[in-house]
Amino acid sequence: MSESPQQVPSVAEVGARFEELERGISSRIVGLDEVVEDLLVCLLSGGHCLLTGVPGLAKTLLVSTVSELLSLEYRRIQFTPDLMPADITGTEVIAQDKKTGERSFRYLPGPIFANIILADEINRTPPKTQSALLEAMEEGFVTSVGKRHALDSPFFVLATQNPIEQEGTYPLPAAQLDRFMMNVPVDYPSEAEEYRIIRKTITGPPAELEALLSRDEIVSILARVRSTPAPDAVVREAMRVVRATRPDGSTATGAAKEWLSWGAGPRAAHAIITGAKARALIRGREAASVDDVWALVRPVLRHRLIPNYRAIAGQISTDDILDRIDEELRGPRSIERVGWLPRVAGFARGLFGGNGARGAGRVTA
Repeated sequence: MSESPQQVPSVAEVGARFEELERGISSRIVGLDEVVEDLLVCLLSGGHCLLTGVPGLAKTLLVSTVSELLSLEYRRIQFTPDLMPADITGTEVIAQDKKTGERSFRYLPGPIFANIILADEINRTPPKTQSALLEAMEEGFVTSVGKRHALDSPFFVLATQNPIEQEGTYPLPAAQLDRFMMNVPVDYPSEAEEYRIIRKTITGPPAELEALLSRDEIVSILARVRSTPAPDAVVREAMRVVRATRPDGSTATGAAKEWLSWGAGPRAAHAIITGAKARALIRGREAASVDDVWALVRPVLRHRLIPNYRAIAGQISTDDILDRIDEELRGPRSIERVGWLPRVAGFARGLFGGNGARGAGRVTA
């Protein structure tokens, strides 16, 4: 049966619902406005998000809060060095029929069978286990003993990682980072926000939340994003930015040639365009604009660029490189910097794709 036209939300309806979501999140989270918008844009685009920041900045609380407001099944997986792939995806067990006594293999689904998965500290588990999660993210199903098991829909993975520790961690390789639509850094709060956080957390329990969007509504909104038009100017601008990051290409910028070993691929342009459509919809507009493209450049590209030895030695992050590319493509302009994570060793900065953080403020509860 085809979906009735009434089930497809209008632009105004989507914008109003996401204003409600932002208000619900702000009842628990202090600040983080830009981080919240990036996260919602990523979810609305059907993508997966990587939240990068030091411990204690409310990354986990933010994800659990969003899951409550979206009325989706939520699972948290704490990644540790001894975590095995079957601990995530599930495994075959021998089950015995109580009536007949016959034994047979039965598949027990793992915690990945949910709508929102929090992969907490994803860089603390070995590559074999990371790959089990990342394959499911890409394919949308889990394979066990030759049988495919489809994952629930919608399916979002929100992963966190600590960018300042190297000992006992397994950094995600570039090919696996590329499966995350966005990499959103989370910075320390301002003094005023930190005061609000402390006052709020010592005076009472966290605010009670009610689900604002059902699963069916979320599926309808995802379909609405896909049908939102992307003008040719938007497509070409996204391509222009992505192609400008490839150091060996004829359209490479000076910053890319000087500081990058590898640039972004076509998947990055696709992510920018999809995200631009979602951002336009959230803001109550019928179609994406070039400004939407540039709003998505940093969260989509910062983990897809590979700095060369010159950038790593000079502690030049991918956000620094993207700022230079921005200036070269659009001309000199004031580039807003809303706080930065503490500078760490040049190797770590190059490895984790930059520390340019957006949107200070965090936890409350």
